[in-house]
Amino acid sequence: MRCSDGNFYVVKFLNNPQHLRVLTNEMLATRLAERAGLPVPPTEVVEVSDWLIEHTPELRIQLAHEAIRCQAGQQFGSQYAVSPLAGQVLDYLPVEMFGMVKNLQAFSGMLVLDKWTGNANGRQAAFWRKLREKKYTAAFIDQGYCFNAGEWTFPDYPLRGVYARNEVYECVRGWESFEPWLTRIEKMETEIVWELAGSIPPEWYCGQWEELEKLVRTLLARRERVRELIEAFRVSARNPFPAWIEQA
Repeated sequence: MRCSDGNFYVVKFLNNPQHLRVLTNEMLATRLAERAGLPVPPTEVVEVSDWLIEHTPELRIQLAHEAIRCQAGQQFGSQYAVSPLAGQVLDYLPVEMFGMVKNLQAFSGMLVLDKWTGNANGRQAAFWRKLREKKYTAAFIDQGYCFNAGEWTFPDYPLRGVYARNEVYECVRGWESFEPWLTRIEKMETEIVWELAGSIPPEWYCGQWEELEKLVRTLLARRERVRELIEAFRVSARNPFPAWIEQA
């Protein structure tokens, strides 16, 4: 959707079929990633009126056997990686083209965020470039299944929250390969996390502040477990970091 600021946004609606709480997840996890210095799109609260929905046939959610109207109100908006008028966005690149990605090392940083937030989905990325640019930039999108989607629990499994191809982790040689993002997350100020949670529209979590408060407290405590969770992925049968060098 093109919004009042002139930018294009991917908009997730209140009555999306995943869960209402995924709007909270999207905004909180994306803004935490932004604070850690990871390449994520800017996020905004997007107000969509009844009038616009009524007069826009495309604003329907296609379910298995029916299409339902999108619900009016405050929605989650993730700015399109690059304006369709100014460049190209792809949701998939073949492995043979990974050498054309400027910031491939950022996948290691996003792994830190995904393990911290308990992303229950595979890591999603968009690859974009402006007109006449030769290389792509990865932008990390779709944080809706962080905090285990609508459950707001953290059932940690080594292969959750990781990208489908090991090639994006080829640059990992040791713990230093996760910097500066690992240290930024481990030392992220408590006040910042609370501030970000407090900026989320209450209707995105049915006004259940005590539930969001519990989530934030758990998240803050998990900063101490991030290395342990990455280590569990490292020693898994997938062997994602073949270039890892053990320190003497």
